[in-house]
Amino acid sequence: MPKQCCKTSVGVLILSEDRSEMLMIERGTLPAGIAPVAGHALDEHDSYEDAAREEVSEEVGLVVTGLTRLPGGGYHPGRCRRVGSTGHVWELFEATVAGTLDPSEREVRNVDWWDLGEIQSLADRTADYAAGRLTDHEFTEEPGLEPVWCHHLAELGYID
Repeated sequence: MPKQCCKTSVGVLILSEDRSEMLMIERGTLPAGIAPVAGHALDEHDSYEDAAREEVSEEVGLVVTGLTRLPGGGYHPGRCRRVGSTGHVWELFEATVAGTLDPSEREVRNVDWWDLGEIQSLADRTADYAAGRLTDHEFTEEPGLEPVWCHHLAELGYID
């Protein structure tokens, strides 16, 4: 039986020590897209903070050593694959982490550090897909940012 959507999500930005790169994952499950670590929040977690820590551990195998709430987030109408999804209330965090990358085989197709200057190209690819200039197959084979992350990263000043 499919899981019910809790209508809450958490997003976690992990930046390199010199703050020139962001850890991004390519989703291993649909919908296709590249994004910071994220997941449902108040489904199996007591708080957004707990969800942030657990999603980082679950998706990329790192341990959160510090967590700072970021401005932004709020309600976004983007749907997910869970039953009852109409959108999510987001809380965003920046995390410092320790450990060695050990991505989830089920949830993560690829994980890499993206230069902050290159993230705009992912948003541009998503805009091309939304405008019909890329097919579903083309976007799945070489995805851009997940649409909700175009919103969040623009709100935080990382992209236009």
